[in-house]
Amino acid sequence: QVQLVESGGGLAQTGGSLRLSCTASGRASSNYIMGWFRQAPGKERMFVATISRGGGATDYADSVKGRFTVSRDNAKNTVYLQMNSLKPEDTAVYYCAAGAVLSGYRTYDYNYWGQGTQVTVSS
Repeated sequence: QVQLVESGGGLAQTGGSLRLSCTASGRASSNYIMGWFRQAPGKERMFVATISRGGGATDYADSVKGRFTVSRDNAKNTVYLQMNSLKPEDTAVYYCAAGAVLSGYRTYDYNYWGQGTQVTVSS
């Protein structure tokens, strides 16, 4: 079992930056790929970014490529999402997730989820 807790959400202006953190407890996060998803009101939860167990491989949704960076520190059981050049359409609840698969872009690839953190970008 893994428990995930996100932090770092809040209000930002268009063009601004935020850094989200997700800390795992229970089984070591290095056993899992980690992903970030987001869900806007009335919409389904969408893939944002993923990072491999060792951190050597990452991938992003087209909508955030070049603006967001995912990283992890396995010694701290923490994964990060650095969000730059924020846009109003980035407004959503952001969730981190841990998965036992080799790679994952779908919600069903992930076994454990955090409670989410709100990100609001004002225009």
